[in-house]
Amino acid sequence: MKLLVCVKQVPEITDVRVDPETGTLIREGVASILNPFCEYALDHAARLKAALPGTEIVALTMGPPQAEAALVRCLELGADRAVLASDRRFAGADTWATALTLAAVIRATHPDFDLILAGKQAIDGDTAQVGPELAEILGIPQIMYGVEMSWAANGKRIRVRREIETGYEVVEARLPALVSASKGEPVRRMPSLAAVIAARKREIRRLGASELPLKESELGLAGSFTQVVKVFPPPPKKGGRRVEGLEPAEAARAIAAFLREEGFIEG
Repeated sequence: MKLLVCVKQVPEITDVRVDPETGTLIREGVASILNPFCEYALDHAARLKAALPGTEIVALTMGPPQAEAALVRCLELGADRAVLASDRRFAGADTWATALTLAAVIRATHPDFDLILAGKQAIDGDTAQVGPELAEILGIPQIMYGVEMSWAANGKRIRVRREIETGYEVVEARLPALVSASKGEPVRRMPSLAAVIAARKREIRRLGASELPLKESELGLAGSFTQVVKVFPPPPKKGGRRVEGLEPAEAARAIAAFLREEGFIEG
C-alpha cells in the first residue's frame, strides 16, 4: 500500500506581508513550520501504516528550496520518502495552479498510489481548496474533514469519520482516493532521537518545472485564476467595561445601568 501525504510549509507568525505587485505572500526572512493540519494528515498516515504492514508513506510538497525543512519534519514523523517540487516558475501559484502541479508531480513520481492524505487547509491561506481540486484533477473520490481513518474491505476501501455541521458522519470510499484531515489526536506524536538523526540522512527527491508535462502558462502566477489582493489580521476588539471593587448589589446596579445606557433593557 502506498500513501502520499501532500504537505505545505507555512509562516510561523500571523503578521505576514504581501507583495503589493503580485498579491502573493512574502516568505523570505519569515520563520516557517509544517502546516499543523498537514501534520495531522501525516499522523493519520502513520496510524494507517501501523494497521497494514508493508505500507509506505511518501511526503510531497511544492515550494521554495527552504520547504525541504518541512519534508525533513515529515521524515522525522514517519514518512519513508519525500519529494520536493521546486522551481522559480512555480512562484505565485494559486490553489488551482498548485493542485495542477501537485497532480503532475504525483503522476510523474508515484502514479501507483493508493491513498492521498492532506491537511484540510493551510493556516496561511485557509482556502481548503487544494485537496478537493487535486482529487478532481486526478479523477478520484474525496472525503473532506476527516478526524478518524481506518482501512475497510481488506484494504480496498478507506473508512473515515468526518466532521459535518451537525456533528459527525462515517463514510467509505474505494481506493485510490483522497482524504483531508481536519484534526487528529489531541497530543501530537514526538519523533525519537533516532528518527531525527535518520531523517537527516535520507535523500529528498527534487523536481523542477522542466520535468513535468505542464505548459509555462499553467505554472505559477501565469497559471493562476485567482490572486490574493490583501492579507490582514482581523481588527482588534476593544476592551469591555470592567466592574471591580464593588459589593454584589452595587455591581448589579452598575451592570443594570450599563445595559440601560446601551439600550438592552428599559427602565
